[in-house]
Order: sequence, then C-alpha cells, then structure tokens
Amino acid sequence: MFIRNLSIQLKPNSVNKFTTHFATEIIPVLRKQKGFQNALILGAPGKDSVTALSFWDTNENADLYAAAVYPEMLTKMSQFLESTPVVHPAEFLYSTFSQAAAVAATGNPEAKIFAA
Repeated sequence: MFIRNLSIQLKPNSVNKFTTHFATEIIPVLRKQKGFQNALILGAPGKDSVTALSFWDTNENADLYAAAVYPEMLTKMSQFLESTPVVHPAEFLYSTFSQAAAVAATGNPEAKIFAA
C-alpha cells in the first residue's frame, strides 16, 4: 500500500470549514479514483495546519491521481490554503488499525480480524 502524506498550512481559523469541504468535495472524487483505499485528516487543537493522508493500493495509482486529478483538487481547496501543500510519499509498513477495529466491533481485547 502506498500513502500520499500532505502537510497543509491553512488560512487562520479555517480548519473546520476545510474539513467539511474535504469530506463533501474531495472525498467523493477520491472514491472514484482507481486504487484509492481510504483517507485521514489529522490536526492539532488550536493549529491552522493539518496532515491529510490518502491510502492507495499501488504507487502507480497514486501517481496517476497526482498527475491527472490532484491539480483540480488543489483548486477546490485553494480558498482554505495559506500555501501549497507539501506532499511526502510513503509506503505502508505496519498498522494496528485492524486490531482496534476488531476490539471495537466485539468488545473483546483478544479479538483479531484476519484478511482472506
């Protein structure tokens, strides 16, 4: 799995509006892209910056999105941006998310979810 990790500096006091806009305008487009898996937005309380992570099945699909669609997404986000986001590509190495999901679903701290 491949990750596009964006460091985004937002205009003052725009985190909530940006997050809503991302959910309603950007996510629907991402969901239509070949190889898109998931997205997360992370932010620190009281800060005007966020980290947006998009997860892709392959580097090639992430690169295709970056070349063909991402420029349009930048335009859609521009009203909230203080500067151009910085992209930090990464490979997915390890996560405990599936374990957390199993515990949340079952209430059992020993629960496991296994992929087929």
